[in-house]
Amino acid sequence: MVNRPQQVFAVGLNYRHHAEEMQLVLPKAPMIFTKFVSSLCGPNDEVPIPSMTTDFEAELVVVIAKSTRDVTVGDALTCVAGYCVGQDYSERTLQMQGAPAQFSLGKSFRNFTPIGPWLTTTEEIANPNDLGIRCAVNGTEYQNSNTADMVFTVAEVVSYLSSVVELRTGDIIFTGSPHGVGQGRTPPVFLRPGDRIVTSIDHLGRIENLAVPTDAVS
Repeated sequence: MVNRPQQVFAVGLNYRHHAEEMQLVLPKAPMIFTKFVSSLCGPNDEVPIPSMTTDFEAELVVVIAKSTRDVTVGDALTCVAGYCVGQDYSERTLQMQGAPAQFSLGKSFRNFTPIGPWLTTTEEIANPNDLGIRCAVNGTEYQNSNTADMVFTVAEVVSYLSSVVELRTGDIIFTGSPHGVGQGRTPPVFLRPGDRIVTSIDHLGRIENLAVPTDAVS
């Protein structure tokens, strides 16, 4: 079910220090967008780079265990099957194009949603909001944070989503990215074909993607 979710949700500006680096105000409620299912891929798949403004964003991914609506914050984690490592690759030009911005499209190019390397069950993770999270490009570490920096906890995000939509078995939630993304740097650091991106989260493992030209993947 994890490789065929019906819905892929994501949360924007869900780390305090990331909001600071982007010079944006913290949201008062989870800022939700979607990544289209066709962008989902394996943990070590190649990532075609569609432009010179393609960014990396390490994320903790939540996998829903059972269909639910209106779950309380206190019961939210009982609806979670487990967690995995994810990358929310983002084509910033399309994402920020127009008003409002095109978040879902800019984050849904081919293979822009790798997850893995396996599902770690909730029994193995005492607290999803106390995990180190990192991303390195070509051996240089750009992101190094902890899920404790989230504005809204995993339980709060699950509860909030369920208050509006039915969360279904196998759905996945990208819970936000910490500071250190390429767009937030001076000068910005964006991905190029040949770059190797390694994303890791404590106790959940690591995924590794090679950036390639768009015509390199058939």
